[in-house]
Amino acid sequence: MAKINPDTLDLTEQVVRTNKCQKTHKGGRTMSWNALVAVGDYNGHVGVGLGKARAIPDAIRKGVEAAKKNMMRVPVVGSTIPHEVNAHWGSSEVVMRPASPGTGVVAGGAVRPILELAGVKDVLAKSLGSRNAINTAWATLECFRAFKRAGEVSEARGIAVEEMVPWMLTQSAVEESADEADASEGEAAGDGAVETVENTASEVANAENQA
Repeated sequence: MAKINPDTLDLTEQVVRTNKCQKTHKGGRTMSWNALVAVGDYNGHVGVGLGKARAIPDAIRKGVEAAKKNMMRVPVVGSTIPHEVNAHWGSSEVVMRPASPGTGVVAGGAVRPILELAGVKDVLAKSLGSRNAINTAWATLECFRAFKRAGEVSEARGIAVEEMVPWMLTQSAVEESADEADASEGEAAGDGAVETVENTASEVANAENQA
């Protein structure tokens, strides 16, 4: 997979979770923080990183830098995911299923912000097993890596994409016809406005002649 340059993207940062850690020494306790941060452009690109530091701002900054180094592309079909998938990371498991338009992002915990930053608007997701935010986030990324694109599967099977997913062609045809209808309505409205202006101008000219 080609590496994604984060500098070319309009990324949004979101802190998923912060955690305070204490390490006991002979002379006392040392405090530190870790921050789980997700970045994405709401258009199929997302990354997650973990930063650790003595202060929260430094931990968040390190998390953002780590997330930008781990950017990945998420295949989005319309406003949902291509197919059902589930993945494990440690004792955490994440299950995702496609959803119809208008469903929204039905997910919680660390899964929801990652899906939103990836640009997925309709999906059904469930976190099983451990609810640890870090493991859940890594399991979500494993789900993204498990997605298969229609072109890749059709090439592997030797079947045309049109035969595998005919509903995609139907949906695209409906969208094209809707766009054409909107364009024709706009043209008709423009023609009607021109005719109205011409009629008004002729009426004014007739009135001046009569006067």
